[in-house]
Amino acid sequence: MLLRLAEDGFLVQPEAYERMKLLEEETVLNIIENLKSQRKDGELLIITPEVLDTDSSRPGGDLKAGKFNEFKVIMDTSTKSYTTGEIKDMGDYFNSRYNKLKEIFMGRGEFRDPMPISNVSPHHDVITIIGMVREIRDTKNNHKIVEIEDETGEISFIVHKENRRLFKEANRLVKDEVIGVKGSLKGRFVIPSEIIHPGLPRIEEKPMDFSTVFISDTHIGSSTFLEESFKKFIKWLNCEIGTREHVKIAEDVKYLIIAGDIVDGIGVYPNQEKELIIKDVNEQYEEAARLIGEIRDDIKIIIAPGNHDASRIAEPQPAIPKEYAKPLYQLKNTEFVSNPSIVSLDGVKVLIYHGRSFDDMAMTVNHLSHEKSHLIMAELLEKRHLAPIYGERTPLAYEVEDHLVIDEIPHIFHAGHVHINAYKKYKGIHLINSGTFQSQTEFQKIYNIVPTCGQVPVLHKGDIKVLEFN
Repeated sequence: MLLRLAEDGFLVQPEAYERMKLLEEETVLNIIENLKSQRKDGELLIITPEVLDTDSSRPGGDLKAGKFNEFKVIMDTSTKSYTTGEIKDMGDYFNSRYNKLKEIFMGRGEFRDPMPISNVSPHHDVITIIGMVREIRDTKNNHKIVEIEDETGEISFIVHKENRRLFKEANRLVKDEVIGVKGSLKGRFVIPSEIIHPGLPRIEEKPMDFSTVFISDTHIGSSTFLEESFKKFIKWLNCEIGTREHVKIAEDVKYLIIAGDIVDGIGVYPNQEKELIIKDVNEQYEEAARLIGEIRDDIKIIIAPGNHDASRIAEPQPAIPKEYAKPLYQLKNTEFVSNPSIVSLDGVKVLIYHGRSFDDMAMTVNHLSHEKSHLIMAELLEKRHLAPIYGERTPLAYEVEDHLVIDEIPHIFHAGHVHINAYKKYKGIHLINSGTFQSQTEFQKIYNIVPTCGQVPVLHKGDIKVLEFN
């Protein structure tokens, strides 16, 4: 392919080349022919990922026009994910996390010049340090001791239960997150006056003159997949059913984002085969393509993987491989991204994360729960990390770079996984959990988890609507 492109006078950016390898040969040839027909004689043209986001892959496509020219993938880890699997990589991974979050802290006035932990001494009236939480434990009197470390050393601070404000902050802490501490040294402990998360400012809301639909956890292939409900949803998208108001919303839909668990997968949990009606993962994706392929093709469909999909289990998860989901890739209006990823919908930045870490957060922090996942999402935004706890239920790949740090503040944060709808506007950011198209499973019955089925959140020109398809 590269030779053909070079012969025709094209240069290809590496990320664009990786994406071109996922396309059908006929589609690539169409791209080349359309580019050749539109460039000036002798002009050298560079193929970027943005070029591939246009309608140029279709016969007669125009690089400067097209319904989705303003769609962009801002962050996708599919081709950036790298690890050798050596112990050294784990050190690099946590150093990357620490340094990224330290940089965010240093953008704040009070942490512009933090003190290395190794330099802390009783001679300083006030100390300001940034550290990663190594251990949290309770004393016999129910005070809280938190051990933190940086690249120079480690130190502990103690929070007395009588200090209700700080004790409440200490109860929010989880292992492996990065925090800022202000205080003074008394004996071998720091006595904090402030415990601070990286945090985020209130953002200005981005205007939207279109609608975006958010779904996840369809679990196609499972005996509990709600096929009739999903078909009603598709008919609404195609403006075939609904009230006049709902049809108007459907007419304005430009994007559909699916935040993982498109299919139920194979071997995800013990005895799963007993709950499957399609027992082959390729056939599950074929069925998904059959259903999703009925959606009108002027809606851009963005698909990220979840823990049931045929991507690797460890996060960050690369986009669903084409070898499993080829029929979905053949749909002209689909875009495959990693978990997590950030996309721009006409300038509106959407952070997509399936939500596996919500399990760990709900089990670790007292005031958090699956039923109120919007609170978990707000907490993760304040921590500026999508899965801060290492070594629990969420498998994390220790890579050279930690791609789960929230470097860029989104306008919308979309997740799934917990099968329960949730919504909150937090500091100007839309927090959306899109529920499920799967009825209550045996596992959920054991833990008394009641899913919200067929309830679809839609941002209609910036206003949230939840439409029911039951």
